[in-house]
Amino acid sequence: MPLTLGTRLLRMQLRLTKPIARFATIEDARKAQDQLGRMTAEMLKTKVGFKPVGFERFTACFAVSAGCKEPCDRVILYLHGGGYTAGGLDYAKGFGALLSANTGLSVLCAAYRLAPEHKFPAAQDDAMEAYQYLLNSGFLPEQIALVGESAGGGLALSLSLRLRDEGKPLPACIVAISPWADLTLSGASYSNNVRIDPTLIRESLAYYVIAYAAGHEDEAYVSPVLGDFTGFPPTLLFAGSDEILLSDAKTVHKLLRKAGAESKLVIGEGMWHVYPVYGTPEGKAALEEMSVFIRSRLGLVLQNSAEEAIDPV
Repeated sequence: MPLTLGTRLLRMQLRLTKPIARFATIEDARKAQDQLGRMTAEMLKTKVGFKPVGFERFTACFAVSAGCKEPCDRVILYLHGGGYTAGGLDYAKGFGALLSANTGLSVLCAAYRLAPEHKFPAAQDDAMEAYQYLLNSGFLPEQIALVGESAGGGLALSLSLRLRDEGKPLPACIVAISPWADLTLSGASYSNNVRIDPTLIRESLAYYVIAYAAGHEDEAYVSPVLGDFTGFPPTLLFAGSDEILLSDAKTVHKLLRKAGAESKLVIGEGMWHVYPVYGTPEGKAALEEMSVFIRSRLGLVLQNSAEEAIDPV
């Protein structure tokens, strides 16, 4: 289906602001992402509350849905995006609140430590600690869904590889939205889509690689596309057809299927990086599919999407 007028206009606006992003500092990106998260959380304040969780090395909180019906014994661990260099707790609370409102579940938002101050494997260590916290709190693996977008999507895959390698139980399902899973930047879309991607800049991604994991790009825990996905739970992947990271999602999907894991890849035609978080018709449809997938994989009754779905920003 052709893009709606509103989606085309938004895409144009994103493209017009892209040149400005070339000159943005890491601090600029952090402030912008946190502001976006605060706006989203404010919009959902009547539907979602927040409960802080204390970790020694990073900050976190639960986004708690007001629509959760007892027993609320299912949970989502959410890992945010930001190129491993941006995305604090304020930003994580934004999409975490959106997930919570749409699924009716509590979401643990883990604001893992950021590069360049904290390089690999700090983010993976923090994600592991957050997941272990849920297990220690009494959640069974089959009651946990793992969700990540952009770098957080790659981190969700990286965490799952490590869990599997260490003989620890994996979550019930994984959702990776435009996962950054190839920090070697070698996929075909890194060249083919570099001109048409309305938001991402290849040179910025290359800088994030250096900031986060210089010298480790060829390791599966940094670039999950180099890993073996044997034993992985059902996985749902989203990517925009015009984004630089399209190859990452395609490769992950192919490897999951090769390993015998259940995997579905949804490619939004004409869409861009992490398009499900935008309030376009295409983004809303993706968010609804995501919510249905999570609830069904956690063994929950599906909600009435027409009445209960919450619009993204």
